[in-house]
Amino acid sequence: MIKKLLITLLFSVFIISNSFAAGSSDSGSSKTKTQYDMAVTHIKAAKNFEKKDKLEKAKKRYEKAQKLLIQSNKKFPNKADTLNYLGFTTRKLGDFENGEKYYLAGLKIDPKHVGINEYLGELYVATNRHNLAVERLEVLKGCNCKEYDDLKAIIAGEKVSKY
Repeated sequence: MIKKLLITLLFSVFIISNSFAAGSSDSGSSKTKTQYDMAVTHIKAAKNFEKKDKLEKAKKRYEKAQKLLIQSNKKFPNKADTLNYLGFTTRKLGDFENGEKYYLAGLKIDPKHVGINEYLGELYVATNRHNLAVERLEVLKGCNCKEYDDLKAIIAGEKVSKY
């Protein structure tokens, strides 16, 4: 009897939760990933490939991510997070000039964006503009975040950024 009641209860919860999900009026299904979300997935994979020194595989993931981010930026322009990752993937693919443009466009939208300030600082270190990297570090000062520590270490030469 208890087993039957438990099964009925679980089935009811399942039906109710699915009916709420189906009745949602969001712009898409919660299972549907946006181009931005797919790009972030590729970026995470690329970073893992880099750690394993599988640079060609990382490059392919960065290229896929960049294409998705360009599409996302056309569809939903002026999003600081999208511009941050556009700068990041572009920089990782060796195009520092355009990577910097994306970062700077993102800073116009959100001057305190933690990711943009860290990654732009890394770009400045990679392009031998130490004073500008220190400026980005100053923006991050007081954020009590990993990005501050990471950029500080890169500026100090404790970490070497390959890109």
